[in-house]
Amino acid sequence: MGFENEKDHPEVAPSQFELNYTYSDILNAADQIQIYKLVARQIARNMGLTATFLPKPIMGVNGSGMHTNISIFKGGKNLFFDRNNKAKLSKLAWDMVYRILYSASDMCLILNSSVNAYRRLDPHFEAPNEIKVSETDRGSMIRIPLFNEKSARIEVRSVGPDANPYLMMLTLIKCGLEGQAEKKDRNKRPRVRYLPGDIQTAISSFKQSNIMTKIFGESFKKKYLDLKQNAADRSPQSLGIKVKNGEVLYHHEVYNQMIWNDF
Repeated sequence: MGFENEKDHPEVAPSQFELNYTYSDILNAADQIQIYKLVARQIARNMGLTATFLPKPIMGVNGSGMHTNISIFKGGKNLFFDRNNKAKLSKLAWDMVYRILYSASDMCLILNSSVNAYRRLDPHFEAPNEIKVSETDRGSMIRIPLFNEKSARIEVRSVGPDANPYLMMLTLIKCGLEGQAEKKDRNKRPRVRYLPGDIQTAISSFKQSNIMTKIFGESFKKKYLDLKQNAADRSPQSLGIKVKNGEVLYHHEVYNQMIWNDF
């Protein structure tokens, strides 16, 4: 199928698995996510099982994420590596980190596109909800993994497995390269910021965002907001401790699964 698998292993939750395959250019990487989901679903169905990409299918155990690693190459050279800079990441890499963090709330509806996705964003289950970068803290939206010169990268940990990979990658790259960066005051202790706790808050941030309008245009932005508002209105605003029928029945990944099964 064109994948070069690096490692795979069982994860924390029951029947949960992690797959890591090697890097590729952005469009092919998005294609591979769709191909992987299709193949996983079809194999599971042939075995009388279901493969789900719901971010938090079961309460009380770890949800599923789609950690997205990004680096930028030019002429075969990784532009994110600089052995003389902080954490051995280049200025380009750090600029990208701070621009993504600045627009984190604005882009959350793209990275976490379903009602259910907001159940997952809980640091008690190794999922991030803090808008910050860290080399060690897995509650941070962006982590700096261990790397060598070739594999220098940033890892965006807040992405849900039901995110549209094409929209998600476009958003991260455009915000990372062209977005605004937060100005830092060295005399002030940084304020802790958190990702939206529910889809209604994410919709509000997306609606007011100028950078999202710049990336997608008014027409697409309005259509996307209408779709997400319809999904949000079918589910209780207060999530509670039980996964509700509405957040599953109107979850676009479930609909996609039905279409793939007919394919």
